[in-house]
Amino acid sequence: MDTSTAQSIKLAIVSATGLSKAALHIYVGMAVYLILIAISRRFRPYIGWLVVFIIACAGEWVDRRDDIESLGYWRWQASIHDVLNTMFWPTALTLFWLLKCRNKQA
Repeated sequence: MDTSTAQSIKLAIVSATGLSKAALHIYVGMAVYLILIAISRRFRPYIGWLVVFIIACAGEWVDRRDDIESLGYWRWQASIHDVLNTMFWPTALTLFWLLKCRNKQA
């Protein structure tokens, strides 16, 4: 079974870091989210959340294509798990920010 370039890159990162794929999803989601905060002066966390979500879905679209080519079917449960891992902390921080803003207005 041949692996795609995207899958080869993922496997190399897993090998180099010693982290699981699930842990990498968490780190990538947080890294993208925090980088957006760092580079944007007028950052709104929900925009960062949306960017992380789009990146997570794009990555899973690539995985879907690879699954279909190599396995003949899409492992959609694994994709949902990956998106949830990627989105957990950006979602938690965005909700915290929204609650904080609501409390300031009250």
